[in-house]
Parts: sequence; C-alpha cells; structure tokens
Amino acid sequence: MRDALIVVDVQNDFCPGGSLAVPQGDAVVPVMNRYMQQATESGMAVFASRDWHPRETRHFAEFGGPWPVHCVQNTPGAEFHPQLRLPPEAWIVTTGTSAEDTGYSAFEGTLPDGASVPDELRRLGVRRVHVGGLATDYCVRATVLDSLAAGFETFLLQDASRPVDVSPGDGERAVDEMLAAGAQLETVDTFAAA
Repeated sequence: MRDALIVVDVQNDFCPGGSLAVPQGDAVVPVMNRYMQQATESGMAVFASRDWHPRETRHFAEFGGPWPVHCVQNTPGAEFHPQLRLPPEAWIVTTGTSAEDTGYSAFEGTLPDGASVPDELRRLGVRRVHVGGLATDYCVRATVLDSLAAGFETFLLQDASRPVDVSPGDGERAVDEMLAAGAQLETVDTFAAA
C-alpha cells in the first residue's frame, strides 16, 4: 500500500505579513518539513497545492467574493513560504486558476501535465492520503473531504494545520466535520510510526 502526503497552500499570503494571513500560519512550516523529510525517506509521494488566482476573480471581495486579494499568479504572495523545504520530486498542484474557480480543494487542482490529483494518486497506487497546511477550516477541510469522497483513507495532520477562524471556533468545527466524515487525526510522531 502506498501513501501520499498533500501539503496544502503553505504560501506567503497565508502566513503572517501576507494579505490573508492565517494566525500562526508559519508555525506549520517546520512541522511540515519534518513530515516531508519522513515522507521522502519512506518513498511516499509528496504533493503541494498552491492557490494561483488571476487578478480578477469572483473569489475576491472587489468582484463579489468573500476574500481580500491573495495568491495572485506570479506574485510574491503566491510563492511557497521560503522556509518550506519541498522535495525536488514533489508534484505541484495548481488551484483557483480561473475567474470562476474558488480552488479550495487540492483535488480540484491540476498537475503540470494537466492530470487531476485523484487520477495521479490512483496511477501511483496510493491508498492512504495525509493532508495538512493552510487553512484547516477552508482548503485543508475541502481537500480532506474530497479525499474521503474519492475513497482514500485520509489523515488530518493536526500539528501541521492552522485555521483562519473567521468566526471563532471555525477550525474546531471543521475538524469535527472531517472526523465525522471518516478522517483520522495524525501527528508527526504517529506519522513516523505508520
């Protein structure tokens, strides 16, 4: 059985100083680096999703959406956090690329060759997916739920995810929802023992 690690949207705009900063969003970086190191050492596939919005999209408040401008294509805010150590062989998943696409889930994104994430996971023989990043209550939640819906055994990396908490408790409610859907909690220590 092969596993895959999905690193969700650990980008500058979602970290402190960014235009849509998740509180303590950068705290996931060193933990996620440990996950990626262990994943690489064990031969696990590593995927990293990135929001990659056009400047004009219904996702942004000025065009009727809920969010400030963030992760615009080819801007510093859309780059991965500079201390995130993605392995060279990591698959980059691009989401939110059209004016109509919100791109919350990595499963909605595409790989550089145009393949979908679920198709690539199945091609690789993956059965279990481990998901963490930013933010627990939006893109991590959507990715976990889509992974479960696609039939993968799915783990939430509790110590490598942080919520936006637009409304207090959103993060906790998202975790409850993911667990109710069948996700399992995981930390870097239990991951190492898997």
